[in-house]
Amino acid sequence: SLQGGGTASGDVRPTLTVLPPSNKELEQGKATLMCLANKGFPSGWSLAWKVDGSSSSSWEESRGPAVLEKDALYSWSSTLRLSAEQWRKVGSVTCEATQGAQAPVSESLSRDQCSQ
Repeated sequence: SLQGGGTASGDVRPTLTVLPPSNKELEQGKATLMCLANKGFPSGWSLAWKVDGSSSSSWEESRGPAVLEKDALYSWSSTLRLSAEQWRKVGSVTCEATQGAQAPVSESLSRDQCSQ
């Protein structure tokens, strides 16, 4: 049962998780980052990527389908594809979820946190 008849959905803010590329993938010259958003409503929220604080069209982003979870809230994901060479020059990537006038939810990943 949805509490409040679903009218409180605007109060639900997604939780973001940014997953770094795998070392195996980097060895193949590619870097795929994934941003997982849960507890948000994909109809209203949109995901966008920023690399070193700016958005750009020089990389590929794709958004996966929304998955309806058991608690009647959605999870969804966005994928950012860079070349390994681009990734090595990056300081940080940020996934940002926005909806209308609400304050955006963002999650950042510093490359030096995961350079093995």
